[in-house]
Amino acid sequence: MILCCGEALIDMLPYELNTGQHCFVPKTGGSVFNTAVALGRLAVNVSLFTGISKDLFGEMLTKELSDSQVGTDYLVHFDLPTSLAFVKFVEQQAQYTFYSAQAADTMLTPSDLPKDNSEFKGIFLGGISLCTDPTASTLLTLLRKNSKRSVIFLDPNIRPSFISDERSYRLRLNEMIELSDIVKLSDIDLTWLIPDDSSLNAKIKKLFGYSGKLVVMTRGEKGAVVFHSGKKIAEAQSLPTILGDTVGAGDTFNAGLICSLINQGVFTKEDCTEPSELAMQNALIFATKSASYTVSKVGAVSPWLSEIS
Repeated sequence: MILCCGEALIDMLPYELNTGQHCFVPKTGGSVFNTAVALGRLAVNVSLFTGISKDLFGEMLTKELSDSQVGTDYLVHFDLPTSLAFVKFVEQQAQYTFYSAQAADTMLTPSDLPKDNSEFKGIFLGGISLCTDPTASTLLTLLRKNSKRSVIFLDPNIRPSFISDERSYRLRLNEMIELSDIVKLSDIDLTWLIPDDSSLNAKIKKLFGYSGKLVVMTRGEKGAVVFHSGKKIAEAQSLPTILGDTVGAGDTFNAGLICSLINQGVFTKEDCTEPSELAMQNALIFATKSASYTVSKVGAVSPWLSEIS
């Protein structure tokens, strides 16, 4: 089983009525939630660990998980509101304003952690859930307990406007990176982590050195690249797509990558340390294909396996 750990929220998407009035339409979302849903639709055995409100939005989130074949045994229910993310599109690129103070997905504590972690083949985490305590520190505790036996896949999906204490965030993120086997970064993430004019390769080496981690870089229209021990081992170009919007594209990419690695039989800690270049190339191609489906839709809509296989 893959355990996805992190935020589950409601994206408020802008919409114009026939009358010309503007409103926002609630859609299930959150980076980690989207990845879990995409994995379920790709027929991967997956569950979500997050805090879920007992309000109507929490009901929407839980139903979407069940409908997408995502396990709900690790949901922790709170009498707290659901996080909201209001979306604004600038040149079809999503910009977010978050409202999540004291929301259900930000309030996880170590006592909420799964009691038996032995069944987790992999743990995926990231997004804004890494920014806010107590959830952020709780997820770090989870990694410390499981980094020796589970494949750890980290996607920070950095939102600078959401980070209230940059020093604490960087310290926590650095330890999470150290404990991870696969780290996925966008070019925007990398620029925030290393804000200088050095090349992509130089930044990767500066951040990861020659460690045995798989580093997956997504570059929007330029496609994606995988590095290992300071060397580029795989690359895939983005597929031509009629653009709906970019909401959830990176999350579907993550799911596609994990799905392909599992189906090729190379989703193990050993395979991350000594990766097959062919397997990583195949995984990148499938991940890019999966993401292109989401990009062609409005909102974080991920494909069922039958739609892209």
